[in-house]
Amino acid sequence: MLGRVGRDLLDLTELHRFPNTPVLLPDGLRWNALALFQGVLDGLRAAARADGVDSVGVDTWAVDYGLLDADGALLGAPYHYRDRRTEGAAEAVRGEVGPAELYRITGLQHLSFNTVYQLASAAGSAQLSMARTLLLMPDLIVHWLTGTVGAEETNASTTGLFDARAGRWSEDLLGRLAIDPGLLPPLRSPGDPAGELLPHVAEFTGLDARTPVTVVASHDTASAVAAVPATDPDFAYVSCGTWSLAGLELDAPVLTEASRAANFTNERGVDGTVRFLRNIMGLWLLEECRRAWERRGLSAGLDGLLADAARAEPFTAVVDPDAPEFLAPGDMPERIRAHCRRTGQPAPEGPGAVVRCVLESLALAHRRTLRQAAELAGREVARVHLVGGGARNALLCQWTADATGLPVVAGPVEATALGNVLVQARAAGLVGDLGSMRRLVARTHPLRHYVPQGDGAAWDRAAARLEPSPRNP
Repeated sequence: MLGRVGRDLLDLTELHRFPNTPVLLPDGLRWNALALFQGVLDGLRAAARADGVDSVGVDTWAVDYGLLDADGALLGAPYHYRDRRTEGAAEAVRGEVGPAELYRITGLQHLSFNTVYQLASAAGSAQLSMARTLLLMPDLIVHWLTGTVGAEETNASTTGLFDARAGRWSEDLLGRLAIDPGLLPPLRSPGDPAGELLPHVAEFTGLDARTPVTVVASHDTASAVAAVPATDPDFAYVSCGTWSLAGLELDAPVLTEASRAANFTNERGVDGTVRFLRNIMGLWLLEECRRAWERRGLSAGLDGLLADAARAEPFTAVVDPDAPEFLAPGDMPERIRAHCRRTGQPAPEGPGAVVRCVLESLALAHRRTLRQAAELAGREVARVHLVGGGARNALLCQWTADATGLPVVAGPVEATALGNVLVQARAAGLVGDLGSMRRLVARTHPLRHYVPQGDGAAWDRAAARLEPSPRNP
């Protein structure tokens, strides 16, 4: 994406799009990191042809990493967080650090694929024994662009190895879990310079070799939250795509036992803020359903499915999107029907009914999570900002408003890219503080507003049918 920023200017141009397709190898599910980096290089080449480039910033998803040997070479393709190798790894960690103590240090939601559990599952492997540096995915891309090594703090805070209060790697945890502290590079903050392009990168892309790479909020959700177009502080957010990340922006972490039991996470945001949120499975369920239907030769166009969902009977069945059977790729429509049967509900028949079940269930998950976040943090919420790809989904936006009883402001869709660009622009002196960045988004991007409609009691009854919310073990 090419961003242009000025006093009343903030726009994005998509220059290059490339697939991110995991590869199933005999030893597990892996990311094709080399193909991803080639896609980045091709995108930078397109940027060089399109306009002058003042800065480059990189964000990706969280928790996954590449390992480098003593010569700086990548040791194999990075594992995918949906790989099953971490099953049972949490028990090994709990043998050294109890769950309550781990939460008091890291403030992190229990997710089976957190980096700390990935490392526990790799303990004793030849690959880990040869490793000298661990780089999270965006830091790996930055390393290949610049040759520099660092760990950006918003992504570092998702690893389960980061001290939420102190804002640094937890030496105590590393020692107790027998993780070599030398694996983890020095921390960097959004806005820091990462370095300039390596000569061969500049030659291939056609960019000036002096082009700086700027550290941004490299966890994609942190960039998205930075671009939430909020103009007052009493907002909640849902960053909605493959995952829905729903929560609040706070000044300090919430590390109480109640927060741990409710399985909330405290991750770093821009300017030392805390993203107090919970990960919800998100539109992954819908996309996996569409892939399953396509494999069967059924029509899986999104517009048609949403139209069918709007006509389907409401609240036939609702599911917990975070049920463990929904995590791995596979036949999602059948998994949803099996979940409904197991919980004593009618199994939705036909794509429209399944999609309605998914979207109503996500809206209920947004409601439950935001209400819990407000209660745990002692905050009042006046409105919900829904950003990311889910902002295109009018049904999900409206049903989130209906379920929460709060107005929903939808957009921008490309919040992550906007937050990335805005941090770069601020480092260059083109915009001011976080509030100024958000006001610029609100002035320059179309937003859609949804107000609660319909029978709120029906949503209450549907919520009562769900199993209790996920708890941290």
